[in-house]
Amino acid sequence: MRVPTVVDARGHRCPVPTLRLRRALDGLPPGSRAVLLATDPMARIDAPYLMAALGGRVVSVEEADGVLTLTVETRAAPTD
Repeated sequence: MRVPTVVDARGHRCPVPTLRLRRALDGLPPGSRAVLLATDPMARIDAPYLMAALGGRVVSVEEADGVLTLTVETRAAPTD
């Protein structure tokens, strides 16, 4: 399994964390994972909306010491 791309958006407010995540996902192959680190609580809401719009999914959401760690996965490649 590939190492996930880490997007560190700690200290930034909405919409910056989600915009950075979107930019990172644009360059990833289908089925890839990314980890968003954010201190803005809106990331807990915005990231799932982004992933739904892109056809991906949120794998996990964790919070520790005021930092949200959201692991997301891009849409898998279509199978024929």
